[in-house]
Amino acid sequence: MQQQEEKALGKQSFLFGRGVYVGGMASVAGKLESEGPLGAYFDITSGDDMFGGKTWEEAESNMQLSAAKAAIDDAGLKADDIRYMAGGDLLGQLIATTFGVEKLAIPLMGLYGACSTMGEALLAGAVLVDGGYAKHTLTITSSHFAGAEKQFRFPLAYGNQRPMAATWTVTGSGAVVLSDERKKYRVRLYGATMGRVIDYGVKDSMNMGACMAPAACDTIYQHLKDFSRKPEDYDRIVTGDLGVVGKEILIALLQEKGYDITKQHMDCGIEIYDASTQKTDAGGSGCGCSAVTLTGYLLKKISEGALKRVLFVPTGALLSTVSFNEGNSVPGIAHAIVLEHCGD
Repeated sequence: MQQQEEKALGKQSFLFGRGVYVGGMASVAGKLESEGPLGAYFDITSGDDMFGGKTWEEAESNMQLSAAKAAIDDAGLKADDIRYMAGGDLLGQLIATTFGVEKLAIPLMGLYGACSTMGEALLAGAVLVDGGYAKHTLTITSSHFAGAEKQFRFPLAYGNQRPMAATWTVTGSGAVVLSDERKKYRVRLYGATMGRVIDYGVKDSMNMGACMAPAACDTIYQHLKDFSRKPEDYDRIVTGDLGVVGKEILIALLQEKGYDITKQHMDCGIEIYDASTQKTDAGGSGCGCSAVTLTGYLLKKISEGALKRVLFVPTGALLSTVSFNEGNSVPGIAHAIVLEHCGD
């Protein structure tokens, strides 16, 4: 019997030994996001956040369908070439995803990792490719400011005052086609660290950064231990949407564990908006925050060789309206994906 390569690594990590590459990608962003610092990098933008829909939920579904089609086209493929799809969103029963991608008729693994869903989708899609179960998979997620406010917080017409620690849900969708051969883009998924549910007892649902930072710390710390690496082994360690509050907590928590990621750290929620002019409080959040920053900016920089190795760590706050109203705390989770430039 042929001996298989050992892929499990350390306590929570594993390697993609077969070769998993970015075959295609697409980013769809709303009006506010297109006016921010990364606006020029997004593939599809709209001045109307309804995206041709009659409701906020339909708008988000339309964003997902546009992102999926654009990513498949970018990979030079058709929907029939995609064997499996992994993705999700913030809405109940993943309705933005299920209604959005239904027309593609691709077998779907619906995922919910809150704002960490892009990392979870990449992880699941890469495992299928690496295991030889699919030549191509599609990974996708999205969020919509108005849809998230409607479900988790207050109706927009209520006009409630937002605390300074609050983050602004990004209106956007990102999609990535993963393939077993390198073609258009010089980006390889090298390995991953699956995160744990971490709960520090924070009950402020308007302070997502504080809820998620401990989970980001736990995953990054375990990743560095499992891979026997140091922060300086990465050009960037990118969290999903901690914002300015969560960033400070993350840096402090990792320093307590003996790691200083100050020079390498980047947070998608901080990068996507201009805090001085766009009045987005502590920064951006939502599944779409890390997804559009990844597909619009990071993957392109890695493919160009401007970034050689990136640890992508989307973060999620695991709450629902039911759990919050029943007085429960807000646990967090984060998954880490190693993205590397693969040379000529």
